[in-house]
Amino acid sequence: MQWRARIDSADARLLALSRELYEIEKRRDAAKAAPQVARAKLETLMEEAGAAERRRIEASDRVAEAETAARLAGDRARSLEQAHADARERRAGAEAHAAANAARVADIATQAHEQAGVAPEKLAGLAGNLVNGALGTAPLNEIERRLERLKAERDAAGPVNLRAHEELQEAQERIDTLTREKEDVAQAVAKLRRAITTLNNEGRARLLRAFEEVDAHFAQLFATLFEGGRANLKLTESEDPLEAGLEIFAEPPGKRLTNLSLLSGGEQALTATALIFAVFLANPAPLCVLDEVDAPLDDANVDRFCRMLDEMKRLTTTRFIVITHNPVTMSRMDRLYGVTMPEQGVSQLVSVDLGRAQALAAE
Repeated sequence: MQWRARIDSADARLLALSRELYEIEKRRDAAKAAPQVARAKLETLMEEAGAAERRRIEASDRVAEAETAARLAGDRARSLEQAHADARERRAGAEAHAAANAARVADIATQAHEQAGVAPEKLAGLAGNLVNGALGTAPLNEIERRLERLKAERDAAGPVNLRAHEELQEAQERIDTLTREKEDVAQAVAKLRRAITTLNNEGRARLLRAFEEVDAHFAQLFATLFEGGRANLKLTESEDPLEAGLEIFAEPPGKRLTNLSLLSGGEQALTATALIFAVFLANPAPLCVLDEVDAPLDDANVDRFCRMLDEMKRLTTTRFIVITHNPVTMSRMDRLYGVTMPEQGVSQLVSVDLGRAQALAAE
């Protein structure tokens, strides 16, 4: 039984191996046929690839042809655009040239009308009449010389100024305006000269009156200060009082009449004081400052100066401020102002009312 089972198993095994061998043989036959099939497919693919390559080459050729056609079309379009632009420019130039020619024709017609005095349409007939008339019988060279002479005369006469009449009117109006302005200025100058003459005459009269008044006061005050003598003022160097100089002549008692510069310092100071007071008598001022006027004077002349100052205070309303170091002069003042230094570097203003001090002393 065991062997039978083993025989059946071997048979089954053989049967399976036969089947496998059959399958292997089928696959082997199929494998043998595969190269032929693959070669057939490869040939088919090669043919298809060749056809595709040919189609690609044809398409490339068509693309190249299309690109060439497009480039040619572009070049053609650009050349047409350039031709259009050139034509437009030529048209603009022709229009400008035509406008210039039209303007030139108009200018020529205007010049012809101005020079010939007739309309341009009648120039041809006028030229024909001249040729057929006196000029027609003259030689050509004579006509040319006459034409050149006429041109030279025309050029010498200059161009025709169409605005000459308007410019003449404008110039005439300008001349009239300038003439009126000149007359106004002349009248103003004459008026100003009359005013200057009037002022000069009035100034001379007032100056002479003031000079005479000051001279009279000066002579009187000089005699008072010097207790005698005489003095006067003189205008020099010009007969016109406005341009003349001033000289002071003084003659103190016991001396000869001389110029002020030849007097001593004290005499000069008294003479100058007399002149100052004479001016104040003629035209009083509210305030007068006398700075060290009595410095060159002796005590007797200082007393005279103080008496004259009292007299001036009585005759005028002028307030006199006298700067002095002379004790005689200070004793004759109404009020004294001084600066003291009670401490080093500290200044103090001190005032003394001499009139009140005298009143208190009298009490």
